[in-house]
Amino acid sequence: MTEQNNIEQKVEEIGVKYGFDKETREEVKKQFTEAGQLGRFIERIERLEEEKRNIQADIREVYSEAKGAGFSAKGIREIVKLRRLDPATRAEEEYMRDEYKKLVGITD
Repeated sequence: MTEQNNIEQKVEEIGVKYGFDKETREEVKKQFTEAGQLGRFIERIERLEEEKRNIQADIREVYSEAKGAGFSAKGIREIVKLRRLDPATRAEEEYMRDEYKKLVGITD
């Protein structure tokens, strides 16, 4: 018997025992069903959050390894950020950065 059927059966038994009308029993079944569905969503989110924490720890470890090999973690983060952008957006951002540098007198 499924969890949903168990809930419906228990609600029906309790409703009959205490003399709840059919409409009240159906409303209570609906509320228990929604609570179960909400609980399943929350459990999924919690599992995904745990996976995310594990992945973030793995990423930190890779940055640490790169730093140990003599690379700049800050520089790698910048490259990763740039690679996420589509070429047009990246070109626009680089253009604006270069123009601002000129405006404030930073020359290379």
